[in-house]
Amino acid sequence: MESIVNLVLLFFTYAIAGWCMEVCLKYHQYHRFINRGFLTGPWLPIYGFGALLITLGVNAISGVEHSIGTTFLISFVLCGTVEYAASWIMEKRFHARWWDYSQKPMNLNGRVWIGNLILFGLAGVGVDNLANPLLFKLFNSIGLRVRMVIAMILLVLIAADYVVTHFVLKLVKSGVERSEADNTEEISKEVRLLLSDRNYFYKRFADAYPDVIYRTERITERMNSIRAESERLRREAEARRDAMGQKLEQGREQLAASLETTGSIRGTLVRDQQALIDLIYDPQTATDEMKALKGEIDRNRERLKGRRAL
Repeated sequence: MESIVNLVLLFFTYAIAGWCMEVCLKYHQYHRFINRGFLTGPWLPIYGFGALLITLGVNAISGVEHSIGTTFLISFVLCGTVEYAASWIMEKRFHARWWDYSQKPMNLNGRVWIGNLILFGLAGVGVDNLANPLLFKLFNSIGLRVRMVIAMILLVLIAADYVVTHFVLKLVKSGVERSEADNTEEISKEVRLLLSDRNYFYKRFADAYPDVIYRTERITERMNSIRAESERLRREAEARRDAMGQKLEQGREQLAASLETTGSIRGTLVRDQQALIDLIYDPQTATDEMKALKGEIDRNRERLKGRRAL
């Protein structure tokens, strides 16, 4: 029981720390306070789950291997898997892409990218070697009964928070599905307008994710159709380019043949004839008739040398 209580407290500690970090980053970006996260409370569960997975994963293999490199690799893989799965599940459930790394280098379907994965690995090393020992020491300094009460209160609060968020996301999903817009920008405007007319919980959610990308099945099909049409046009353009290149090459050959003069052809023929004669004519074995023909050919060739090619 004590281990479970400590893990619950560990989850909330990192979830709250992640929320604080995100708020600071967004404050630096937008110069105003933004309550980040799907939930209204000061916690981001994805950070808590990531830290729990790192803790449990490292402890699971600690009897076999326990090094900084191993911790880095476990954190790299587990946290990357959590981020990818969260992105995919939320997009399928609510027709929205909450973060998109498509413009980042070495990304996987825009859901994770190498920069974040490296940070996850480094954070995992810090969690296992620095933060966890201090946190568990702090937890154990508090009585078990007090820890249980704190854990129960936090679980009740986050459960209530999830219920409220469920209705907010349900409204977002219905708004996206009812939208007649044919692009993500227009849908985003409609959803923000829909949420702005509601109470604080709805307005907070719209403010927390200003860059969310909403996608309906209709838009997804349209984007796929556009990509397929672009690919078809590209292949047709390449085929026309290749056909045009072949025609140009044939035209050059025909032009070169048409521009070749009779004199040029005659000169080529004379040279080829002389080469053939040199190959087969042997003065030692030639008959008188062959010698006479050879002499006649040499005389005519000399006559041609002084004439200008036509």
